[in-house]
Amino acid sequence: MSIHFDREKYFDSVRHSLFGGSMTEQQVIGQETILLAWEINPLTEDLRHPAYALSTTMHETGNTFMPVVEYQGEKASYGQVDPQTGQAYYGRGYVQLTHRENYVKATAELELVDGNDLEWHADRALDPQIAADVMFYGMDEGWFRPPNKLSVYFSDVADDAYGAREIINGDKHIVPSWSGGVSIGKLIAGYHAHFLEALTVSSQGRPALADVFKIELTVPEGVNITVIVNGVPLLQTED
Repeated sequence: MSIHFDREKYFDSVRHSLFGGSMTEQQVIGQETILLAWEINPLTEDLRHPAYALSTTMHETGNTFMPVVEYQGEKASYGQVDPQTGQAYYGRGYVQLTHRENYVKATAELELVDGNDLEWHADRALDPQIAADVMFYGMDEGWFRPPNKLSVYFSDVADDAYGAREIINGDKHIVPSWSGGVSIGKLIAGYHAHFLEALTVSSQGRPALADVFKIELTVPEGVNITVIVNGVPLLQTED
């Protein structure tokens, strides 16, 4: 499975439907990180899934699209410093990863090692790439509020962007003071419709690397050549 999102089409769509015609650099970078994480490892062909992750991010980060720390921080009931690790496992990320056991689970599932081990380096959950992977895998596999996961609400027989809030939080009925009378579940469902439209109009299959380009080089004697694609050295000649 391979997918690519045309950035111009995607951002043209959400800029007008969700951001009132303009976005901050931070908002663009955050969405770019999330889109790239999905392109690298799409967990399904159903675009409703990444659309709901983007919608959740918009709500959970206060529209910044940057990983955030839970507002209660160490004041949360589960936020005290662990005497063994010296870490506090309050919420961090695009969605809130909480409790030591979940930091351990995320570390194992994402195969994070050394300085990226979230159990021993909890603030690494604020790294945008790690935060995106935690969000996608967590929502796909139901880490946060099992058995709630994306396939329960978006499948061949289900299309419930309102109920999908249960994946992260049971607050879908709550009406915030700032929302103009709209519940959290309906707010996120509204975002979802616009993100899904943007992903749909911008998505395109991406051919295998071998089909993208072919390079033929005639290298003069004594000349070294290095070919780098997207920062990755693919070919290097030496005398």
